[in-house]
Amino acid sequence: MSNPIFYIESFGVLDASLILNEDTSKHVVQVLRMAEGENLQLTDGKGNLIDATISVAHKKKCIVNKTAITKIPPPKKNISIAISLIKNTNRFEWFLEKATEIGVSTIIPLLCDRTEKQQFKFERFRCILISAMLQSKQYWLPQLTEPCPVKQIISNKQYAEKYIAHCENDHEKIVLNSPNDHNPSIILIGPEGDFSKEEISLALINNFMPVSLGVNRLRTETAGIVAATMMNQ
Repeated sequence: MSNPIFYIESFGVLDASLILNEDTSKHVVQVLRMAEGENLQLTDGKGNLIDATISVAHKKKCIVNKTAITKIPPPKKNISIAISLIKNTNRFEWFLEKATEIGVSTIIPLLCDRTEKQQFKFERFRCILISAMLQSKQYWLPQLTEPCPVKQIISNKQYAEKYIAHCENDHEKIVLNSPNDHNPSIILIGPEGDFSKEEISLALINNFMPVSLGVNRLRTETAGIVAATMMNQ
């Protein structure tokens, strides 16, 4: 059975021992009832995998000794999902969890003309990403940005491959395929009411390719997961 893995915000490469934060310490010592001498693993979500041994099993300040550090290469696919915020927070949280499990690199919450805005709980959402990363045995945490106007993302020139999934039928669409390895790629997923005609036109002018995610009309969060899966093949 593999050693349990936990998240650590940061660590000193030269430090022989590390102090886990209170939440992690409680989980290690009280929930899992791990004791001194037992082994566990840590990751900072930046590709570092730390093997460690518990030296002080304290429920608030558990101390571990590092035994090895392994650098895990980043995922081959560099995928950004720019997705409209949705009114139902639970559905958006479900998307965050599943997109992390699939292996998305960046999640950009969009503010579109038809977005039904919600309170953006950044810290809670980031905790969901961390939990999903650990559960799926990954070592690279997706970047989560603050909500951003869709027009600002459309004008960003950093992406090599750019796609938009919309419901209008007056544009020929290609079937979404997996982008080339390591090419920064992005797909725009609109709100339940779809992107406005102005947003679609602006995206096309800026060389976004209109793509099809299948024959059925999908909810925003479902479209995001379908796109992430198709792009991460």
